[in-house]
Amino acid sequence: MRRLRSSTVVLGGMGVLAATITACGSEPDRRCVDPLTREELPSYRCESGGGSDGGGGTTRGAYYYGGSVRDKRVSGGSFDKTAVDSGGFGCSGTGGG
Repeated sequence: MRRLRSSTVVLGGMGVLAATITACGSEPDRRCVDPLTREELPSYRCESGGGSDGGGGTTRGAYYYGGSVRDKRVSGGSFDKTAVDSGGFGCSGTGGG
């Protein structure tokens, strides 16, 4: 039986640790969304605090985390970042809301 060198074991363990930390630290997808219609907006509508909607009013976006976009509308995520599980190997989290 062949023995592994301690440096090989240490380097292999460091790789697994790095992959775990990277996966747990990943952020969920973030989109700028109209909170009332859940329609995806340009990112500047969230960053600058709003913009004209063309009708004299202001459509201010809010960040929506996770989920998916279909026909320019989001679903399956949450406006609360902490409610979205970013996934990853060895991570624990809560479900979306």
